[in-house]
Amino acid sequence: MATVHEWTGLEALALRKALRLSVRRYSEHLGIAVNTISNWEKYREKRRPNTESQAILDTALARSDAATHLRFETELAKLSEGEGGRRAGETARVTIPRPRAWEYESWTDDLERAVVALSHQNFAFADDLLRRWSSSYQPSELDERGTYLLARSVALQGDLKRDQGAVVGPLSAQRCYANARFLYTELEIPRRVAQLDLSLAVVTEMSGALETAARQYEDLAIDERLSPRDRARARLWVGTALSKDGNHDYAVRVMEEAIREFEGLAEQDDWSVAQQKLALAHRGTGNLDAALRLIDVARSTGITDAPMQRVRLDTAYGHILLSDRATLDDGLRVLDDAAKRAAQYGLTHQLRSITDIRRTADGPASPSPR
Repeated sequence: MATVHEWTGLEALALRKALRLSVRRYSEHLGIAVNTISNWEKYREKRRPNTESQAILDTALARSDAATHLRFETELAKLSEGEGGRRAGETARVTIPRPRAWEYESWTDDLERAVVALSHQNFAFADDLLRRWSSSYQPSELDERGTYLLARSVALQGDLKRDQGAVVGPLSAQRCYANARFLYTELEIPRRVAQLDLSLAVVTEMSGALETAARQYEDLAIDERLSPRDRARARLWVGTALSKDGNHDYAVRVMEEAIREFEGLAEQDDWSVAQQKLALAHRGTGNLDAALRLIDVARSTGITDAPMQRVRLDTAYGHILLSDRATLDDGLRVLDDAAKRAAQYGLTHQLRSITDIRRTADGPASPSPR
C-alpha cells in the first residue's frame, strides 16, 4: 500500500478521485470544510494541509480498501505527470511499494506459463515471459515474496540457457544458477539452494568435468535438503557421469539403484528416462542386447513427448544402433531425424552430441548425450 509522508492538495485530490466522491461528499467524509478542500485542489502541490488535516487524510487512506488504494496510486501517477512529468513513486512525499500485489499475481502466472513453454522447448516465448519480470526489478526493490519470484525466474532462465546449450560464460546457465542460488541463500530456503547445487552439477557435467560432476552428484544423492525424487535423480546422474567417463560397469549398478528408487516413488517419467540412461551404459559395456531392450522400454513408457526428450531418446537409440554394423544405416537415419528436430527447436547441445556420435561412428564408444 502507498504511504503518504506529507499531504498536499495533489494527494488529497487523488484520494477524492480514488474514493469516487464529489467535493461535497468528500467534505462530509473527512469532516473538513468544502472551501478548504476546494483550495487544496486549486493550488495542489502548493497547498499543504495543517497537521490535523494531515492526520485525517492519513486515516481516510488507511481505512480504504485495496481497490481504492490501487485507484489512489493510479490517480496520483496521472496527476503528478500532469504537474511536471514526475511519477508518484519518485516523489519524496509518497512511497509506493514496487511491485504491487496484483503484479506479484501476474508474475506468478507468467512463471507457470514459462514452465509450460520450456517443457515444449518454446524458448523465445519462455524468454519473453521471464525477462519481462527479471529485468524490471533489482533485488533491493523487492520484499521477500518478490525476491522468491525473482530467484525462481532466474533459475528458469538457467534451465532455458542449459537446454539451448549455453552452459558456461557471462550469459550462461551457470551464471543464472549461481545468481538464483545466491537469492535463495539470502531467503534461507535450503531446499531451493540444494536444487541449484544439483543444477550446477549438471552444468559441470555438460562442460566435460565428469569426475567433478560425479562427486557432486554423490554428495547430493544423500543430501537431506533435497526431496527423495531429487536425491534419486542425483544418483542416476552419478551413473550418467561415470558412463560418459568410461566407467560403465559401476555406472550400471548405480543406475539400477536409482531405478529402484524411482519405482518406489512412482515417478514414471524419471523411471523411463533412467531406462534410457541405463541402455547407454550397457552399450558401453558391449551388452547390445540389454541396451536395445532397455531403449525399447524407454521409448514405449515415456509419458512426455516434448521435443527435448524425443531428441534424447532418438539420439540414444541411434547411438546404440551404430554400435552394430548390421544396424549402422538404421542408426544414421535415426540420428539424422534427431538432428533435424534438434535444429528445429534450437537444441544446440544435443545437436553437438549427435554430430560427435556420427563422427565417431566407426571408432570407440563416445560420450552419451545428457
